[in-house]
Amino acid sequence: MPFTPRVPSPVFELLDDRLAAFGVRVYLKRDDLIHPEIPGNKWRKLKYNLAAAREQGHGTLLTFGGAYSNHIRAVAAAGHHFGFATIGIIRGEEHLPLNPTLAYAVGRGMRLVYLDRTTYRAKAEPGVIAGLRREFGDFYLIPEGGSNALALRGCAELPAEIPFAFDTICCATGTGGTLAGIALGLAEGQRAIGFSALKGGAFLADEVRRLQAEHSRVTTNWTLETEHHFGGYARRDAELDTFIHNFAERHAITLDWVYVAKMMSGVFALTRAGLFAPGGTIVAVVTG
Repeated sequence: MPFTPRVPSPVFELLDDRLAAFGVRVYLKRDDLIHPEIPGNKWRKLKYNLAAAREQGHGTLLTFGGAYSNHIRAVAAAGHHFGFATIGIIRGEEHLPLNPTLAYAVGRGMRLVYLDRTTYRAKAEPGVIAGLRREFGDFYLIPEGGSNALALRGCAELPAEIPFAFDTICCATGTGGTLAGIALGLAEGQRAIGFSALKGGAFLADEVRRLQAEHSRVTTNWTLETEHHFGGYARRDAELDTFIHNFAERHAITLDWVYVAKMMSGVFALTRAGLFAPGGTIVAVVTG
């Protein structure tokens, strides 16, 4: 079956009295429905990277991620659907049996290679990359999380898919690429808010600026929220679980707890705090 992404992804109004009480309208941009194996920002980030790999004659994709990385899963799926061999450089030691994420990646043909955490921290250094090329030969390198200039190009296409005027667009932030790209695609007077899924995520602001500069230009139409991480990356607590449960009961949507639920909870918190002016229209991107 050919790979057919659902783009533009659908947009639905979120009818919730907890938001309506503050006079704002919130819409969900359902990027999670783009494709079951390569959803949301994963597809947007990979789209132009896959085209570049093909144009440059590469037969193998190599990327990095943790043992539970959705990016690793998406690259494995992309390799399967688009005819690339794939290598996943995994942080830390091998643990058997494989968890569902890594088992899926292997099932889609990915070769897993484990890198000790000290070397992994230096994964972007030229010496580490050169060593990987000596070991594995030619490959197209996709950075951890998929965020590079080509990824921003794909994410920048998202705002134009929204068929109505809006004031603010919100997204979860892990490596900064989705926020950086969306901000580049905004019209005059619109702004983006990224919600860090990482504890101590203030450093991501520099990463957003770096990625934008690498792509084309640095914008000032975005902000980063760093207090909605619920303990840090891949961590959760009872408050977040309650929010996810209540949201599912009200809207029949189960939010991803690593990224999207933290962003959505942040949207509700900022609404209660009066950050959004009455009459405003907010779009929240459900990345997957």
